[in-house]
Amino acid sequence: MQLWVGLGNPGPQYAMHRHNVGFMAVDTIAEVHSFGPVQKKFQGWLQKGRIGLEKILLLKPATFMNESGRAVGEAMRFYKLDLSALTVFHDELDLAPFKVKVKQGGGHAGHNGLRSITQHLGPDFRRVRLGIGHPGHKDRVTGYVLGNFAKTEMDPLADMLGAIAGEADYLAAGDDTRFMNDVALRQQD
Repeated sequence: MQLWVGLGNPGPQYAMHRHNVGFMAVDTIAEVHSFGPVQKKFQGWLQKGRIGLEKILLLKPATFMNESGRAVGEAMRFYKLDLSALTVFHDELDLAPFKVKVKQGGGHAGHNGLRSITQHLGPDFRRVRLGIGHPGHKDRVTGYVLGNFAKTEMDPLADMLGAIAGEADYLAAGDDTRFMNDVALRQQD
């Protein structure tokens, strides 16, 4: 069993924020792979399903970004999972918009959701980094991250989310390199 966590902030006013692209990714995966109904559990929203041969739990913490680790830790303890079972989908300033990279472990680079999960569980979990680009100056980061995707970004955003869901079998099987390559190929079409 694996736990895939999408990071974001709860509430309709945040739905299209760049910071919520992790929520968008797990929602798309749930839809494409016909996951079960949403359950309120672990201070968040949980859906169960299968991708390939793997049983996957999708979790969207409802704790707001800076407390994501509480919800993730609760789910990990309940299912008695170790960190090798955890994958976190999150926005990444240091990647070009709509680029997707998978990374094992590492720091939090100022990302409050990653910081919270690291405080609760340690840093050694898999991350699916979803590029949102950088606004150019650190003083503009907060407004940029907490701003909506632009209308011109909707098609590439949908392409990225569709590619992630379409290639999720490789992620579930642990073939991160094939997942990244095939996502990139789909986005070129």
